[in-house]
Amino acid sequence: MSLSEHQTQLIKASIPALVEHGESLTRHFYQLMFRDYPQVRALFNQTHQSDGAQQRALAGAILAYARHIEQPEILNDAIELIVNKHVSLNILPEHYPIVGTCLLQAMAEVLGDALTPELAESWEAAYWQLANLLIEREEALYGARERQLGGWRGLRTFRVARKQPESEVITSFYLEPVDGGPIMGFTPGQYIGLDVIVDGEPVRRNYSLSDAPNGRHYRISVKREPWGRVSGYLHESVAVGDTLNLYPPSGNFKLREGDHPVVLLTGGVGITPAIAMLNALAGSRRPVRFVHAATKQRHHAFRDHVDQLTQSHDHIERCYLYDQADQGDDADVYGQVNAEVLSQYLLPDSEVYFLGPVPFMRKMLRLLSQVGVPQHRRHFEFFGPAQALE
Repeated sequence: MSLSEHQTQLIKASIPALVEHGESLTRHFYQLMFRDYPQVRALFNQTHQSDGAQQRALAGAILAYARHIEQPEILNDAIELIVNKHVSLNILPEHYPIVGTCLLQAMAEVLGDALTPELAESWEAAYWQLANLLIEREEALYGARERQLGGWRGLRTFRVARKQPESEVITSFYLEPVDGGPIMGFTPGQYIGLDVIVDGEPVRRNYSLSDAPNGRHYRISVKREPWGRVSGYLHESVAVGDTLNLYPPSGNFKLREGDHPVVLLTGGVGITPAIAMLNALAGSRRPVRFVHAATKQRHHAFRDHVDQLTQSHDHIERCYLYDQADQGDDADVYGQVNAEVLSQYLLPDSEVYFLGPVPFMRKMLRLLSQVGVPQHRRHFEFFGPAQALE
């Protein structure tokens, strides 16, 4: 179903209503969908539902689509992010009619008479224009991963071969395939999808891979969140020898090839994909600057490992920052990342990879712009729903 010129103009005319009612619409959409199709709850992080992050993210996405309805190619980067996230959670074509039905029903009930039959038909066409694009790209990615050496489609069972505390709040899980076969490679920065049963309910989550590819096992490093259902389950209930079901590696946050210097700039559990990148870079000669911000030393994961790499590789330097240090903590900077710290560790033409909590990300984007790092050399990804940084 493609959009006519008249339908395109109707979509554009609905932008003010989306600005005013977007979050109300998406809140109602999720309520309808979870009520009428409870089987899809497993696909969504309920923490992001309770704090409104998912609703805000979807409202922003719908608005962006409406604003660029005449030039959807402008949204290619966002679409690729969605495709990778969907594939990591095994989103299938049969899920799209559910979303479309609930979205149009939510529009009708929130917008009322403003959603004329003609506008509803236009939004249905717009939805399926995007949905069909996503379905096509997702199938291409499913197929490409399945054809790789060690690749697969859907779930594959892995055994916890090792469980290693990395800090007071972060624990690593080493995962080996039960079938004994090879496992597909990945690019440092990517993540895997995890399917678990918590309190009798199926739940899916993504976790960054925290070690360079080795062909034998995957490693994820999970922070125990105070209200995290899955992180709590993994920390408390999953032991060595237990099995976990995984979807193949996904994600478009990737370490890029080349010879430019690399700055890995992380906060908190954002360190996990950066460790995979650092381990891969240790075997290169690219200059690497590893800058990590934590609250205090006992919350700082992988410190000993990074210290060992910096001592044995002269192309790697590191900087640790603690802003709530305990007595006796050993940091390079007691405080937060600022422009002075960045200027000290940035090299000409550095590729900067940064990630962590949303406030950290917002601040880093502002600081990197302030110290002159061009946009094409700034690379980032969120834990959780993508949302505006500026």
